Amino acid sequence: MFSEHNVDVIQINSLALAYMGDAVYETYVRHHLLTLGSVKPNQLHNKAKNYVSAKAQAKVLHRLKEQHFFSEEERAVIRRGRNAKSGTIPKNTDVQTYRYSTAFEALIGFHYLKNNQQRLAEIISTSFSIVGQ
Repeated sequence: MFSEHNVDVIQINSLALAYMGDAVYETYVRHHLLTLGSVKPNQLHNKAKNYVSAKAQAKVLHRLKEQHFFSEEERAVIRRGRNAKSGTIPKNTDVQTYRYSTAFEALIGFHYLKNNQQRLAEIISTSFSIVGQ
């Protein structure tokens, strides 16, 4: 998808990775909910919040870390994302949860921009299983 503009993903700011990851994850969540048969917009929005909230994303990240799911390279991306200073104050969650959700989104953005579609799908699929528990 990005073959014309090779980008050194390692050099991209963690918050930019998270920005991309947020959009990608939201798209996957929406597709997932549609495949489950949810079609009413309000219903879709309410169900999507269960996946895209900072609390849910932080939960996924912690659970996967406990399972030693991530490679060393992924752990480095997660650390960078977690330590990034966004300058914004989260509204509905504590700062620590917000940082872990940013780290999760940075990881999603990282794999998306590296065109690691298989690993991206694996992480997202596993995250859906965790959120559904």
